[in-house]
Amino acid sequence: MQKNIRNFSIIAHIDHGKSTLADRIIQECGAVSKRELSAQMMDTMDIERERGITIKAQSVRLDYIRNKEHYILNLIDTPGHVDFSYEVSRSLSSSEGALLVIDAAQGVQAQTIANVYIAMDNNLELLPVVNKIDLPSAQPEKVLEEVEEAIGLDCTEHNLVSAKTGEGIKELLNSIIDRIPAPTGDELAPTKALIYDSWFDNYLGALALVRVYDGSIKKGQVIQILGTKASHQVLNLMYPHPIKPQNAKELKTGEIGIVVLGLKTLDALQVGDTMSDNKNPCKEAIAGFEPAKSFVFAGLYPIDTDKFEELREALSKLQLNDSSISFEPESSTALGSGFRVGFLGMLHMEVIKERLEREFNLDLIATAPTVIYEVVQTNGDRISIQNPSELPPANKISRILEPFVKATILSPDEFLGNIIKLLNDKRGRQVKMDYLGKRVLLEYDIPMNEIVMDFYDKLKSCTKGYASFDYEPIGFEEGKLVKLDVKVAGEVVDALSIIVAEDRALSKGKEFVKKLKELIPRQLFEVAVQASIGTTIIARETVKSTGKNVTAKCYGGDITRKRKLLEKQKAGKKRMKAIGKVSLPQEAFMAVLKLDN
Repeated sequence: MQKNIRNFSIIAHIDHGKSTLADRIIQECGAVSKRELSAQMMDTMDIERERGITIKAQSVRLDYIRNKEHYILNLIDTPGHVDFSYEVSRSLSSSEGALLVIDAAQGVQAQTIANVYIAMDNNLELLPVVNKIDLPSAQPEKVLEEVEEAIGLDCTEHNLVSAKTGEGIKELLNSIIDRIPAPTGDELAPTKALIYDSWFDNYLGALALVRVYDGSIKKGQVIQILGTKASHQVLNLMYPHPIKPQNAKELKTGEIGIVVLGLKTLDALQVGDTMSDNKNPCKEAIAGFEPAKSFVFAGLYPIDTDKFEELREALSKLQLNDSSISFEPESSTALGSGFRVGFLGMLHMEVIKERLEREFNLDLIATAPTVIYEVVQTNGDRISIQNPSELPPANKISRILEPFVKATILSPDEFLGNIIKLLNDKRGRQVKMDYLGKRVLLEYDIPMNEIVMDFYDKLKSCTKGYASFDYEPIGFEEGKLVKLDVKVAGEVVDALSIIVAEDRALSKGKEFVKKLKELIPRQLFEVAVQASIGTTIIARETVKSTGKNVTAKCYGGDITRKRKLLEKQKAGKKRMKAIGKVSLPQEAFMAVLKLDN
């Protein structure tokens, strides 16, 4: 019955115990036996388990009996990392409520605040849940005060739990049933369902995870996807389950389930689209959500150039399971043929590169990540640039616009000086600063180019790991930017080009060539490493040649004999320098990331 359905998500900052809490709820509902139970059941990818992070939001349908009454709990476990916040927004749009999980020792963090705002935008019922109360350093009362002060959320009704020991889980389930509203919807209206996730299964084809708002979806029914106007027959219906999806005959109003249509591609199942009945479609589609936009772009090239087609196939297959990546072919004089790939952030880039190498046995080189710039040309045309090599000549550029983000940082106040220095170095502008007890909440507008490299690592270093960080895009602003090129042995290595602030180009160029000098292996000839802006060389280092003692066999005798051998060696090295190629190691391309260290 619809009144006994509860759809809810779990939201929290990284490492506040979302996945472990989901395990305890699954265990309390008896969805799996003791033998089948494992840690982080909702994290299905190997890379998620190894890194201890959630990358994909996962759903599960649970049955719970309270006072002889049967309830259906649809639980969605969401990622905590800022790169995957689009997964959070999708999950929350399909829920009526959310469990706001806060660590009893760490308190409110930057992403706790960010996720609360997403939940409030969706008008969800929020349940404050203080986790890890079994820790010796736990201060649940202080944490609840912080939530009220920082977020303005009434914490009179709250739950104290330990996801590790299972304490307070039964009371939490009662709170979910009592406080989260049942879904509203007309069971007799035409079918209306929102596709909030889709992925590809090698045996079943494209699958859609849907939330039914009105009517129902039956097995064998012909449905219509409103966005594409295409019609498909429902081959099978399933309920999500932690071990194996369970078959269903019908998905009723308010329920969440998997629809199998037997499609070979995901093009017809766009996330955010509406599914309805083909004969009697609903009058208007459900308001969807913005597709995931790529913020960081990097080149991925196979080390073995013959594997270009294999890389294309691997990216296509990966895109079926992660629709947030985008890619297009590109070529580099230094690296050959590869792809320009769009990611949601640096962690997303690391995860995708690792999955390509693991799951498809590819050896890849990744170039330095960049963001999208907008260039207004002197003739008035406006173009988007993903790759520094696409930048028009300086005489054709009127102005360059760079993307900005609003950064939210929460840290103990003792590190305030370090954080402000870091933000000023990164060209940040302060918007506001608030004190929450002994902690400080900072909001800064900062160019996205400054945070895609090593900002997060540096923030953790200068705050001893205590600061938390979240960001959201706020648009484009004009910047004084130039393209910094790197020449190795007289040739521009396009994969090493970066766009930098004009007033920092000189120092960046010096640091870059110094770093490359250490990384480029010595050759039989001297190699010049230069940094340039346009035709102007702004920095230079020389990689010394490896010497060979050509006079070793001359014991004494006439000095002209030795001189003749040395002159011959010198002429050979000069000839090599003219035709020799320098092979750059992978570390050289990643050196850009560590320029400021």
